[in-house]
Amino acid sequence: MHPVPKFLYSKVALWALLATLSFAAGLALAGHHPISPLAALVFFYCACVVNAWWSGIWLLAVPAGLPWLNFSPWTGWLIFDEFDLLLLAVFAGGYCRMAWCAYSAAAAPTAVGDSSNRNRNRQAPDRSDRVFIALTSLLATLGVLSLVRGFQDAGGFTFGWFQSYSDPLNSVRVFKSLLFGILTIPLLRVEMRMSGIRAGNRLALGMVLGLASVAFAALWERAAYPGVLDFSTVYRVTAMFWEMHIGGGAIDAYLAMAMPFVLWSLANSRGRLRWALAAALGLLATYACLMTFSRGVYLAVVLSLVVCIIVWRLQTPTSDTSGALATSPTPVRNARRRAGARWSLGLAVAILIGAVFLGGTLGVKRLSKSERDFDGRVARWQEGIHLLDTDPRWLFGLGLGRLPASYAQRVPKHAGEFPGSVQLHEPVPGAALSRPYVTLSGPATRRDLQGLFALTQRVDIHAGRRYRIGMDIRTPIGAQVLVQLCERHLLYDWDCQDAFVQVGGRPGQWQHWMARLSGDKLSGGPWYARRMGILSVSVLGAGQSVDFYNLSLTADDGRELVVNGDFSSSLAHWFPAAQHYFLPWHIDNLYLEILIERGVAGLIVFLALVLWTLRRLLSCSGRAMPLSPYVAASLSGALSIGTVSSVMDVPRVAFLLLLLVFFALQSTHREK
Repeated sequence: MHPVPKFLYSKVALWALLATLSFAAGLALAGHHPISPLAALVFFYCACVVNAWWSGIWLLAVPAGLPWLNFSPWTGWLIFDEFDLLLLAVFAGGYCRMAWCAYSAAAAPTAVGDSSNRNRNRQAPDRSDRVFIALTSLLATLGVLSLVRGFQDAGGFTFGWFQSYSDPLNSVRVFKSLLFGILTIPLLRVEMRMSGIRAGNRLALGMVLGLASVAFAALWERAAYPGVLDFSTVYRVTAMFWEMHIGGGAIDAYLAMAMPFVLWSLANSRGRLRWALAAALGLLATYACLMTFSRGVYLAVVLSLVVCIIVWRLQTPTSDTSGALATSPTPVRNARRRAGARWSLGLAVAILIGAVFLGGTLGVKRLSKSERDFDGRVARWQEGIHLLDTDPRWLFGLGLGRLPASYAQRVPKHAGEFPGSVQLHEPVPGAALSRPYVTLSGPATRRDLQGLFALTQRVDIHAGRRYRIGMDIRTPIGAQVLVQLCERHLLYDWDCQDAFVQVGGRPGQWQHWMARLSGDKLSGGPWYARRMGILSVSVLGAGQSVDFYNLSLTADDGRELVVNGDFSSSLAHWFPAAQHYFLPWHIDNLYLEILIERGVAGLIVFLALVLWTLRRLLSCSGRAMPLSPYVAASLSGALSIGTVSSVMDVPRVAFLLLLLVFFALQSTHREK
């Protein structure tokens, strides 16, 4: 008997430590869930058990749950979300399984031959491995450095469950995608060693299921608000990407990366029913892309599909099968049937595109404004680059998550200032009459931004009812307050009831204010697509701020609709949202976004990693991977949409990009 190699025990310790840390972080996050800690704990525990028991299921569950596992408008969380819980459960269960397998291997009796084989397999990494290790190590190191610089730029690290985009934890929010992406690498390597084809099929199926959820959400959103066939009303879908409450291109980047997997579902559907379902998904996903009315999405999706077809043609050997087809009538009929089905699907997509641009005016208007909008983007990009005014900032950036605050504070002539802000004041222990309250502010100087920022809460709408609002208000100099109850999904108001009040200044004194909301009665929308209700409170005047406490919204029957109106649970259920003006939060360019926050070093490493991934996908070993055309197309779509949209400031979408990169590199890795 030979002694057990020490590296096996090192692996056991490492995997066990990562599993323990992930489990502890998940418990803390679930236990502080603003709406239902018990449900969050049950979900987290079950997800841990499933991932520990069922190896590789996470490759399906993660991309399938990514588009909808975020309930920020209901929870009020901006830094954390339910998707974090799923990923922490994946790491806790997956690393626990890996630790157990490594322990079993270390504890099992080892023969002389087995020990020598085991040591022989620990060969030095090849060139591909060395490049991968170097790039990921640099990416992680620069990411940690940018995280630290972000804390320094924010004035130091402070923790709070309800911090905003200008607070220190916004650096953690942006850093999450990199941390979670790197933690998937050992799990991916295990799955690739077990079965690369099965792992690829699970990932692709998860992408298809996720895209289906986005497509159905977009269809519901259109049916509930402007109408499925209304192509003239200014309404651009956001689906379940709540990060777009401050604008941005979250759904744009997701669709650019997900659409190539429609081709995967069509190419791998066996049987008429499955192919029909895949074709229906293609139509619904195309509709969702069109309803974004985003020129960047149109270009990125077309480019990604072209790349997919090109790589697929490189991957598929051409051969003359005419003789076989001539002697077998069944394959001929099947080939003709498939060709007819593909032509029918193409015709349906063309009709849908024509209906959007010929049957409405919004699409044409968006295309006609391309040059003017591009000029505005160029001006914004120049303003963003001017933030890099020192050599350290050029080299390492401002710090993760610091673009919004820096842009709002340092762009000249207040051009990029925030349209408002919200701040929670906790009660002072031991102080008389101390209670929590919220300070809501309007724009600092620009009157044209008044009313474009609000503190909101999701509430139930009762068709045909009238509503009454009540609140305690305090302001030292007087202010104007607008209260609205609207049928709104995220960005666009439909029917509204509102109340406007001029609050007199009384320093240090609370005033109780009640009023009945006026306006048309809210219908709630059609029965098959009910509209959501949002209560929003805004401070209108520039330079004005108001303290709020004890907010109440009641219907005619006296039923209270507001939850946590006294802010005793901090900002749980309350969600800050902007409308129509999103300038400070996004630079609308993936590459400038990385340059500004992570510096030249971060941009070079990121581009090197992505380009190396594409090179590996197009190599001989890469083309042998069945999923290579679709992953290459997805990455090409992300790089394309990145020319006009930010990506890395949306953690879910940035994680998906990194997951595809690391999956591609692990898939093209050749075992010795």
